[in-house]
Amino acid sequence: MTDLETPRLLLRPMNASDALRVISGTPGDGARWAPGYPSPGEKSAAQRFLETCATTGDPSPFCSYEIRRRTDGLVIGGMGFHGAPDEDGDVTIGYGLAPSAQGTGYASEALRALLLFAHEQGVRRVHGDTDLDNIASQRVMEAVGMRLEKQDERLKYYRTDWDPQPEL
Repeated sequence: MTDLETPRLLLRPMNASDALRVISGTPGDGARWAPGYPSPGEKSAAQRFLETCATTGDPSPFCSYEIRRRTDGLVIGGMGFHGAPDEDGDVTIGYGLAPSAQGTGYASEALRALLLFAHEQGVRRVHGDTDLDNIASQRVMEAVGMRLEKQDERLKYYRTDWDPQPEL
């Protein structure tokens, strides 16, 4: 599996060793993490990745990705899928950046790449959610073209859809 590249970032697929390091909060040899990485959300995603590997096998390419700056290789966050597409072609995504990397446009840049990748893989619909008070995350999803679908007492739910490709 290859990295997803943007002008400023590399989204590197996580493997089981990476996930164990994230859960333990200990970077591997030569790895550099931004202050505040991994967050509880990244640790949860790493745990979900390992559970998926144990029950159904490696979910790649619908896995978790480390977000690294291209300039220095610093891991600044995580992003990825909560699993493979369901029978309708839907996936759910999640993401998070270390506080030191927030407000730089990195989340929007990374999410655009992940959405493009999902579309290229034949995904029909991508879902994401955010806390009601997480305005920054709401702006990220809106900036990449996701639209607010609904909200409840805790969360706002976003999605983007692509028309099914005609069969030739």
